[in-house]
Amino acid sequence: MSDGHGPSPEPPSGWASEQPPPYGAPQASPWTAPAGGQQPPSGQQPYAPGPQPPQPPQSYGQMPYGAPGYGYTPHPQPLRPGIIPLRPLRLGDIFDGTIKLVRSNPKAVLGMSAIAALLAAIPLAVGQAFLFGDVGSALSDPTLAENGDPAVFGSVLAQYGGTLVSYAISFVVVTLLTGVLTRILGRAVFGGKMTAGEAWQASKGRMPALFGVVGLMALVMLAPVAVIAAVFAVLISSGLAGSPDAVGGLVVLFLVLMIFYIAYVLFFRARFAFAPAAVVLEGRGPIDALRRSWTLVTGDFWRVLGILLLTALVVGMVATVLQVPFVFGGTIVGVIGGGSAWTVVLGAILVAVGGTLGAMITYPFEAGVAGLLYADRRMRAEAFDLVLQTAAIEQQRQGWVHASADELWRPSDSTGP
Repeated sequence: MSDGHGPSPEPPSGWASEQPPPYGAPQASPWTAPAGGQQPPSGQQPYAPGPQPPQPPQSYGQMPYGAPGYGYTPHPQPLRPGIIPLRPLRLGDIFDGTIKLVRSNPKAVLGMSAIAALLAAIPLAVGQAFLFGDVGSALSDPTLAENGDPAVFGSVLAQYGGTLVSYAISFVVVTLLTGVLTRILGRAVFGGKMTAGEAWQASKGRMPALFGVVGLMALVMLAPVAVIAAVFAVLISSGLAGSPDAVGGLVVLFLVLMIFYIAYVLFFRARFAFAPAAVVLEGRGPIDALRRSWTLVTGDFWRVLGILLLTALVVGMVATVLQVPFVFGGTIVGVIGGGSAWTVVLGAILVAVGGTLGAMITYPFEAGVAGLLYADRRMRAEAFDLVLQTAAIEQQRQGWVHASADELWRPSDSTGP
């Protein structure tokens, strides 16, 4: 029966006949993959969106929850297609994203980290082997130590020499590993994955520039050491260390200079933390990458330094827990064997295993934190999160992660300078 307003209009095509027009059949979602069972092109990976937050129920005639005038309006959930939300990151986001990076690519991340850790552990194990052999011999024959056998002192020098070589190798491989893992991280931000071979193929062209960054950073870090050594050589050769008071003064001077040197190292370590990422993801040269890192850190230096120090403390504690049983066992086996070949070799192997396990956790976590800090600084300083969000929405609409997403990190494709 008509109510005086004329016949009711027919609902438009596509609406369900059982429900009034505003609540008919849902529209097609723009986040679904292409219809017809299409597969992503070769070299591209399907996108698998994570669970979406539940929506509150609505009844017919009720204003949508969160609409203007309804009352409380919840904050929209940030877009998170991969390991981090595409917005400026908090400390928890950085640590959580680093863990997700390892879990989403365990073979690539942990495999390359294990190789790098083994390279750094071998010199340390060799130095320990010399020490085990000579100390074991001295314990079995105390007259060697009493007579001042030079082999015992040589083993001590070998141990410290192996430690220094291990630190040098660690510095190099961590920088290179950071560059390669940053390539994996750049894809993981969008929810994509890369194998170790794919990451190496994508990064090997940047290895000369990464070695250039390593060389320049080594020069910056070691320049004060050369100056301090020259100053003390002049003071000692001039005869100023001839009296006990002069020796005490030199010791105090050395301690003061070491404090300043540690501050110097921390300052430049934070300033150049993003240079490997700038080399790999932005395609910059060594000097340009150092300059780029310096620019990105400017304005947020203390936060960057604090997160890097906290990361080093956390991974150092974890690495120590993993290393101590092997180092302790290797020392006991190597020493009580009386310097025999098999106990020395077994002790050195245990030390190498402990060092490898500890560094295998330390390296990827430090590299992941540095890479995500780099992404965070670009989001904060250059509004780069808008670029990432636009690209992620397009990839979600098409249903796969494009390999061309790696190019988005170049400043020419963003708002960066």
